[in-house]
Amino acid sequence: MLRTRHELELIEEATLAPYAMRARMSKGRRVAEAEHPMRTAFQRDRDRVIHSAAFRRLEYKTQVFVNHEGDYYRTRLTHTLEAAQITRTVAKALGLNGELAEAVALAHDLGHTPFGHAGERWLNELMQPYGGFDHNAQSLRTVDWIEVRYPNFRGLNLSFEVREGIIKHSNFRDRPAAQEFDASTWPCLEAQIVDLADEIAYLAHDTDDGLKAGMLTIDNLNESSLYRDAAAAVREAYPNADARVARYQTVIRMIDAMSTDLMSALAAELERANIQSAEDVRRAGRVLATFSSEMMRRVEELKEMMRERLYRHYRVSRMTEKAGRVLARLFETYMNEPRQMPAHVLARSELLGEPVARIVADYIAGMTDRFALDEYRKLFDPDERV
Repeated sequence: MLRTRHELELIEEATLAPYAMRARMSKGRRVAEAEHPMRTAFQRDRDRVIHSAAFRRLEYKTQVFVNHEGDYYRTRLTHTLEAAQITRTVAKALGLNGELAEAVALAHDLGHTPFGHAGERWLNELMQPYGGFDHNAQSLRTVDWIEVRYPNFRGLNLSFEVREGIIKHSNFRDRPAAQEFDASTWPCLEAQIVDLADEIAYLAHDTDDGLKAGMLTIDNLNESSLYRDAAAAVREAYPNADARVARYQTVIRMIDAMSTDLMSALAAELERANIQSAEDVRRAGRVLATFSSEMMRRVEELKEMMRERLYRHYRVSRMTEKAGRVLARLFETYMNEPRQMPAHVLARSELLGEPVARIVADYIAGMTDRFALDEYRKLFDPDERV
């Protein structure tokens, strides 16, 4: 059986929940394109993100542990894939458009800097005289302008709904780039669930990586009721499991507990608020996708423990400070002499009519950890070939 785009859209109409976003109802693309005969608009968006250079570079961008710390730690790419998997599961359970949700999840970190959130903090500080830096806005900038893959337009020319989901990820009301999408409205549910899938993914895998790295102990994690309950369930189900299997199973149960709570809480909220359409979601006046109050308390408890025990660990602090020194020197050097950047990068300033500082930020944000360190050596080590 060969299904055309039209038939796929009819299947969406018949099977998705009334509050889900249908591909045929999309507000379209910035540059008009003919529809694909076999793929819906959101399928094309997902595929364009996956085939982008920015997506591939996520493999060598830090999540918590810098790439050269070890091959088994999560990277920005594996985090993105884990968040997308959770997003798909939640979307399917709620009758949402899984392809739209997945496209937003896969694109949400495309603008992230090297060296994780530490890199973002440093680049934002360096860019304060020039409007600051925000990775959500940078992700939108990446898919709108920085990627060049098509002859008739810059960027990936994604649909309105995916672009809106990228910029309205997390707190968006005061984000200048969100004004294009009417900052008084909320994004579709497919985009809203990405925020919490992102949280679920990083809390679970940072727990796993922190234990693996020896920066977290079982005693530390037992401060979290979410971890304690998951670990107790594993001990009861598999009393003879070795430590590694028990660790994996505990993380699986943490993901399951948070994901299931999100599904149940959102379903209850949709019924309570009488949400009957995608437009009702936009006009709800608040975010609808949340954990239950009890799960929210447990998630905050885990976050606080992670902040104190992992994210402020002296080894992470060393990586953070190292990242700051590298990015600060790169930024200062490119600002003093922009011609040290490749010509095609520098040309964006004239093409887009933007200050050099923003182009420098684009260039640095697009770097992988490895490339940033190599560039640092080429610029400052007299024995390194340029």
